[in-house]
Amino acid sequence: MKLKFTKMHGAGNDFVVIDGVNQHIDFTPAQWKLLGDRRFGVGADQILLVEKPTEAGCDFRYRIFNADGGEVEQCGNGSRAFVKFVSEKGLTDQRSITVQTKAGVIAPRLEADGSITVDMGAPILEPGRVPFDADGLQGEPQGRDTLWPLVLELGGARESVLISAVSMGNPHAVQVVDDVDAAPVELTGPLIEHHVRFPNRVNAGFMQIIDRQHVRLRVFERGVGETLACGTGACAAAVAGIRRGLLDSPVRIDARGGQLSISWEGEGQPVWLTGPAVTVFEGEIEI
Repeated sequence: MKLKFTKMHGAGNDFVVIDGVNQHIDFTPAQWKLLGDRRFGVGADQILLVEKPTEAGCDFRYRIFNADGGEVEQCGNGSRAFVKFVSEKGLTDQRSITVQTKAGVIAPRLEADGSITVDMGAPILEPGRVPFDADGLQGEPQGRDTLWPLVLELGGARESVLISAVSMGNPHAVQVVDDVDAAPVELTGPLIEHHVRFPNRVNAGFMQIIDRQHVRLRVFERGVGETLACGTGACAAAVAGIRRGLLDSPVRIDARGGQLSISWEGEGQPVWLTGPAVTVFEGEIEI
């Protein structure tokens, strides 16, 4: 079949967005992977599928497929691209919508200045629900957070890193580093992603604190590798920093692909993510 698509990005985190409202889409993991392939397909960090909701009270259903073809629960930058897409395509005339995801309902809003704010819901902080297996580990308290040691095998040597385990609908392991540019993201990112303590794999965040409302961040995303920005990773990093007593809301997150803003008022409260979404081009591909 010939598939129409829109290429978009949010702070450099790039997407193929597909209208599944006006056409039936039922692809295999191999077909999703082909779409995400930067040499043989369109190329993207994630493929986003817009569908009719299956839950009452929602405007749309939002499905996310990583570049490896696997379906995941949530994508913060993608949610901003999602609301811009449905607005530009005339699928809704509302500036604020409710969207069904595998991780629950989110509420993106198109702002007057063109930026997009998303209610990402409250973070999940209990290790077992992230999910993170903390059995037998001695946590290190810091502020209201608990830092967990992860032992990594590096070429026969063993190294331990301290992480905050946070879920924003998808799991994150956030560590603080002195210099994000020098952080061993490509070396230790895959080891953290596939660590046995994270049964569903995990996104590995590397955060450098500039001041109490400003950080620099790199994220090695599960099923993708390092991306230029990660919306849920930015949320998780801000939550971890605030809980550790190192940051105050709102937090400016400088990713390699652009800037995001995160607001969070504390446990039980939703995380608000604000940032850009850009349409790059439209096309058609044979699948």
